Amino acid sequence: MQSKQLPGLHVGIIMDGNGRWASARGMPRALGHKAGIEAIRRVVEASPGAGIGTLTLYAFSCDNWSRPEPEVSALMGLMRLYLRNEIGRLAESGVRLSVIGRRDRLPDGLAAAIARAEAATAQGERLHLRIAVDYSAREAILQAARWAQGCEPLTREAFSMLISGGTPDVDLVIRTSGEQRLSDFLLWESAYAEFHFTDRLWPDFDSDALAEAMTVFRARHRRFGGLTGSAAVAA
Repeated sequence: MQSKQLPGLHVGIIMDGNGRWASARGMPRALGHKAGIEAIRRVVEASPGAGIGTLTLYAFSCDNWSRPEPEVSALMGLMRLYLRNEIGRLAESGVRLSVIGRRDRLPDGLAAAIARAEAATAQGERLHLRIAVDYSAREAILQAARWAQGCEPLTREAFSMLISGGTPDVDLVIRTSGEQRLSDFLLWESAYAEFHFTDRLWPDFDSDALAEAMTVFRARHRRFGGLTGSAAVAA
């Protein structure tokens, strides 16, 4: 499905540090993931006011299946809980929800719950919230390449459409918990993205942390491979 482009920036967030947040408090890792749900709510609520039109959150990668089964089950349970508890709020707030990634490996009933949530929020025009579940950017690129076989001529724009369905490229990638890598997240779409790394663990991320990231982003000069201002004159 082609994505409706909303005004505003596209921000991607790699939500990291739930387990460490819980461990530092002597709590099970699952409770860290539950606290991370609260952070999602805070950031979603703050995003439109921060000038964000599309927000993509990295919730569960294809490689996360290698985690211990109890933790994976807890994460999938939290996804169900989020869909059940938040969809009404999202719809009332004008937030459209999409889930990107594979659905064939999800637990029974979860893919259907995702489809119902997407349908219930399809008219949202204030924010496009995308949650990446069982997602791999490399797999997305590979799948697009399979679809593109035999397409002539294949342009960059057409290939991008196959990967992202028309969702605009990422303007800013935020990663929490002090890690500084992409971890197979939106590789194609982040070709000219700015990056913001913070030591704050995801459950502690809030509207102030988002505002700080946006302030840093807006202070940067994005040239997209060209030259601007004094640099162009000097060249």
